[in-house]
Amino acid sequence: MSFDTLGLGPAILSSVQASGYTEPTPVQTLAIPAALAGKDLMVSSSTGSGKTAAFVLPALQRIIEARGDNTKRREKGVVHGPRILVLAPTRELAMQVSKACETYGRGLAGLRVATIVGGVPYAAQLKALRGPLDVLIATPGRLLDHLGSGKAVLANVEMFVLDEADRMLDMGFIDDINTIADALPETRQTLMFSATFAGHVGGLAQRLTKEPQRIDIASHTEAHANIEQRLHWADSVSHKNDLLDRLLTERDVDQAVVFTSTQRDADWLADRLAEMGHAVAALHGGMPQGRRNRVLQGLRQRHLRVLVATDVAARGIDVPTITHVINYGLPMKAEDYVHRIGRTGRAGRDGLAVTLAERRDVGMIRRIERFTTQRMPVATIEGLEPKLPAPSAERSGGPREGFGQRPRRPGFGGPRDGQGFGGGRGFGGPRGGGDRGFGGDRGFGDRREGGFAQRPFQSEARHQGGGQQQGFDAPRDENWFEPVRNDAQRPRRDVAGKPFGNKPHGGKGFGPKPFGGNKPFGGKPFGARGGKPQD
Repeated sequence: MSFDTLGLGPAILSSVQASGYTEPTPVQTLAIPAALAGKDLMVSSSTGSGKTAAFVLPALQRIIEARGDNTKRREKGVVHGPRILVLAPTRELAMQVSKACETYGRGLAGLRVATIVGGVPYAAQLKALRGPLDVLIATPGRLLDHLGSGKAVLANVEMFVLDEADRMLDMGFIDDINTIADALPETRQTLMFSATFAGHVGGLAQRLTKEPQRIDIASHTEAHANIEQRLHWADSVSHKNDLLDRLLTERDVDQAVVFTSTQRDADWLADRLAEMGHAVAALHGGMPQGRRNRVLQGLRQRHLRVLVATDVAARGIDVPTITHVINYGLPMKAEDYVHRIGRTGRAGRDGLAVTLAERRDVGMIRRIERFTTQRMPVATIEGLEPKLPAPSAERSGGPREGFGQRPRRPGFGGPRDGQGFGGGRGFGGPRGGGDRGFGGDRGFGDRREGGFAQRPFQSEARHQGGGQQQGFDAPRDENWFEPVRNDAQRPRRDVAGKPFGNKPHGGKGFGPKPFGGNKPFGGKPFGARGGKPQD
């Protein structure tokens, strides 16, 4: 099937052909005709499947048809607001949709597209909202600000698109989306694109859509035939750094995205790679929007060879020359793994997704494999083979021994009745199958966001032990949470200031030294503080 058979106008078809596309993807083949027919849609499609064009093309076609209808032509000088409203979870994804509108709408004279996102000054956004507007692309939080101030007019929206609705709900935007939807006309058309429609996403879809058509092209279990996946086990953080250094020096790396779990890890790792001579930059949600735009522009213009990013910031990155995705820190959710590896292998190209995991990451590796229904092939690099055996049995997902038959391992504070603290696991012990320590299937110091386990600059000091640098893994006295008091070093007194017992005041106190008289106490003469005994 070609684009000519989908019902698109000549102006849009010429722009699509000029972009180098000749055949629609499966999601475009099903979604575009249904959207042109005016139906509400619930679309599930994998990343990199062309879903952006699946709603941008019918949206542009609707604008062309509205311009040709004299009853829908707009008066000059009146703020009508947009005909098309697109909500996206992140600024990068909103910018990608805006770029697609400009690319496919180059044949539409006078097409006006505005992007409303956080981290950008309000003045330019207010000017765009006051003028003639065809397409408005926004993140929920900033659009809600303009809606509350009365600057955003949404009373004439004809098509409402939610891109990556599941991600927006994960980020806590459900109340914002409901408020924005309440400001839209009841007669609008709603298109929802999401990786899944289970749980809260399904409830939101039921509320916002009317008799929707369900389109499920590919789920998270598809094989990713053009993306090779590998798993490298690392013995320690330093071993993982060596593996990363070797991977980035391979000749077949054109451009690579290295994912971390936290913003601090992204900055630290980018600085480390820059000191080694790599053309690298960090990208995360804590950066100003202007700097994020410059980083993405440098990546597209091939000024950067390595991008160190977090999950949120990497949503919407569409750079075909990315050949490698390296998971330096594992994602918080198994679904994010699929979005990560989708940054490579774009537009039918081949890609490589490498995961660097330590023993404590066994649990997340097993969850990813269950979610994708695929095994990650274990690989090694010559000269950097792990010294510890690969925990293949722990992540196999097969039957395990009964609860009472699990092998015991030394835990917190040594053995206790054949079992360590928390079922044979100490603080910060390795995660995964088998016994669990304090806090479920991960150690106490193993939290992802803002935790310790994924911060290489803390981990070395954390395992040194001794002094003030010892971390949660260091052994402590069993009463470490209370200060140890040695009552033999000072007299015990009641409220009235008299010693316990029958000895007279000023007599011999506890210990071999006399209490009163001219004998100095602690290097100072007695009575240095108004004659009151120190306790």
